[in-house]
Amino acid sequence: MHRKGRWIALLVLGLPLAAAASIWIGLRMAGPQGGGAGTGIGGAFELVDPRGETVRASDFDGQYRLIYFGYTYCPDICPTTLMDMTRALNRLAETAPAKAKRITPIFVSVDPERDDPQTVGTYTQHFHDRLVGLTGTPEQVASAAKAFHVYYEKVRQDRPEGQYLVNHSSYIYLLGPQGRYIDHFTHTTDAAKLTEQLAAKVGS
Repeated sequence: MHRKGRWIALLVLGLPLAAAASIWIGLRMAGPQGGGAGTGIGGAFELVDPRGETVRASDFDGQYRLIYFGYTYCPDICPTTLMDMTRALNRLAETAPAKAKRITPIFVSVDPERDDPQTVGTYTQHFHDRLVGLTGTPEQVASAAKAFHVYYEKVRQDRPEGQYLVNHSSYIYLLGPQGRYIDHFTHTTDAAKLTEQLAAKVGS
């Protein structure tokens, strides 16, 4: 089955209760606490884009960054969150185009074992046309996740090799043009609310 069709089918059918509970526990286990510039969220990272080229945090200087950590095999929460990001950016482009242009949406995979650059590139094409997909070595991904206080853990659940799930915290991070943390939103923040928050927090 085509990858897009596969995750859409899973989104409709849902997960078994045990798997869903496992993911929910993972989402609740870690993530940003509090808010403001003193949180220590964000910082330097070095990852790889779909062309196989090295990408650093500093490459986005001058742009606001809307960053989400997930993985391409994620059955529901990741695609839903990325769709909300896409809808929010599209709505902002209609109401405040100058602000929308200043935001670079970024997806970082926490599943480097399966998510090679090409896989991530194909996946991100299903969402916003400016969504930057990034992956890397396990060490590079771990370093980036640590900088953003992102929890993730592989969960086998007696599945065949290569068909595991990944528990992970699910937050959308907003960083400013110098890479400083501004705010974060949960995966339950819908597109309308996210649009409102971006309009308020992003400069023209």
